[in-house]
Amino acid sequence: MTQLNNLKYLKSTRKNLRNDSTPAEKRLWDKLRNSQLAGKKFRRQHSIGNYILDFYCPQHQLAIELDGDSHFTESGMEYDAKRTSFLNKIGIQVLRFTNTEVLGNLENVLERIRVNLDNYP
Repeated sequence: MTQLNNLKYLKSTRKNLRNDSTPAEKRLWDKLRNSQLAGKKFRRQHSIGNYILDFYCPQHQLAIELDGDSHFTESGMEYDAKRTSFLNKIGIQVLRFTNTEVLGNLENVLERIRVNLDNYP
């Protein structure tokens, strides 16, 4: 089977993304790290195939993506659709939140993630 997780050529990009997290990513990671949410382990800036996921729970094959302004351009939406299609085809579900949602209503975001974790094995 072909390796899809954390391909070596993306290692420095993943590291740079972790070091340059957005305020929304930092805030959500503070609640996901160390299995704080429903006892589930999340990874940040985990790559699968050619894509780097903001957050990933391998136990539930759940990707969480945070969308800033660049995601709402035509090219950004096309890229996200292609990426989501690829991830869905290999069994990974994608939850998307805007940075504004995370910064303005973190508890609601966490609850939506919890519900998703409860509803999917």
